[in-house]
Amino acid sequence: MIIFPAIDLKDKKAVRLIQGDFKQETTYSEDPVELAKTFEKAGTTHLHVVDLNGAKDGVMVHECLIAEIIKSTSLSVQVGGGIRSLDQVQRLLEIGVTEVIVGSIAVEKPEVLEQMVKAYPGRIVVSIDAKDGFVLTRGWQASSKVNAYNFIKSLEHLGIKKIVYTDVSKDGMLMGPNFEDYRLISKITNIKVVASGGVSSKEDLIILNRMGLYGAIVGKAIYEHKIDLKEVITCLQKELSPV
Repeated sequence: MIIFPAIDLKDKKAVRLIQGDFKQETTYSEDPVELAKTFEKAGTTHLHVVDLNGAKDGVMVHECLIAEIIKSTSLSVQVGGGIRSLDQVQRLLEIGVTEVIVGSIAVEKPEVLEQMVKAYPGRIVVSIDAKDGFVLTRGWQASSKVNAYNFIKSLEHLGIKKIVYTDVSKDGMLMGPNFEDYRLISKITNIKVVASGGVSSKEDLIILNRMGLYGAIVGKAIYEHKIDLKEVITCLQKELSPV
């Protein structure tokens, strides 16, 4: 299983929110590029980056900073937050982003998602942010009537190969992931699943790994020193990950 350390960018800083609430923000680094370097030194090969300004307002503002992270490391970087068009996808891929994550547009304009998948097969990841079984959009600020599980099934038919699934109620709480959701999702789809939200310990990651998930995003638990990134990467390698 791949560990994706998370860097959430807001006003050029690395921050974390609680349950997506922009009023509950903690700044963890004034220098996201150096932060990414420390993750790489710890042994990670992948990085999850979200432009929170973009997620909220629909316009990415951190493209230059993301480009600097990519140039300064050898990490495989997946990026999301406010991506609404093919042009935005193209720009991110041109600066070296490995995979582009889309969320709101996948729900609100499925025809645009279909265009993205056709134009860049294998490079589009859909982020599904759910609460009480329904998908949230606009940086978790808007709710929808879209059932999360039915939505996942539709994405598989569309040709999506990977999703990031977040139970918003767990995000930033350090109380463990929603394991039941991941068990259910694994049963209903063959899409690669990256778990996000609530990971609080090495034991959480071991459980997710044994469930056969493709990856897990870890943010606050690293920043709050609940998880030693180097240690957990070594531990999972010994677990003989199915990935």
